Amino acid sequence: MGRAMIVSAGANSNEYLSARLSELGYTRPVIVPSGTEARRRMLEADFELVIVNAPLPDEFGHELCAAAVEQTDAGVILLAKAAACDQLLGPMNAQGVLVVGKPFSGALFLQAVHMAAAGNHRLQRLRAENARIQAKLAQVRLVSRAKCLLIEREGLTEVQAHRRIEKEAMDSRRDRAEVAQDILEQLEGDGLDSL
Repeated sequence: MGRAMIVSAGANSNEYLSARLSELGYTRPVIVPSGTEARRRMLEADFELVIVNAPLPDEFGHELCAAAVEQTDAGVILLAKAAACDQLLGPMNAQGVLVVGKPFSGALFLQAVHMAAAGNHRLQRLRAENARIQAKLAQVRLVSRAKCLLIEREGLTEVQAHRRIEKEAMDSRRDRAEVAQDILEQLEGDGLDSL
C-alpha cells in the first residue's frame, strides 16, 4: 500500500483513524495537526490517501482538501459533522473529494478509504498513459522534422525520406527517433556551415 496522511487535531480521532488505516495496510500513516503542516508535507512527499478530520485549528479543512486534489494524485476524504456535510457535499464532490459525515460507522469509513484509493490508482494509470502518449507524439514530431529536412536539403520525396529513416533504424538496430535525431543534427549542422 501507499502512504497515507491524516490531518486531525484530536488525539482520540487520530488513534481511531490510524488503527483503521493500519487494518487496510497503511502502516504508520503520517499524522499532522493543521492545514499548514499538511500543505508542507504534501510538497515533500507523495501520498496515496489524505484524510482531513474537520475542523482543523487553523482552517475548517475543505480548503485543504481542494488543495490536495489539485496538487497531488491522492484520494482525499473530508470527515465533517453532518450539518457541514450538507453544505460541502456538492462542491467537494465536484472537486473529487469524498465527504463522510460524522459520526460514521467503521464499514462506511473503510468503504470511503477503498474508493479514495481506487481513485488514486486510476489517476496514476491515466498519468502513465498520458506520459506514454506524449513520448510517442514527441517521437512522431522528431521523425517528421527529420523527414522534412531530408526533403528540403537532399531533395528526397516523403516516401524516400521515410524509407531512409526506417532502413537506418533497422540496419543500426536503433529507434527511429534516435536515427531522426542524428539526421537532424547532421543536416542542421550542414545548414549552419553554409551560412
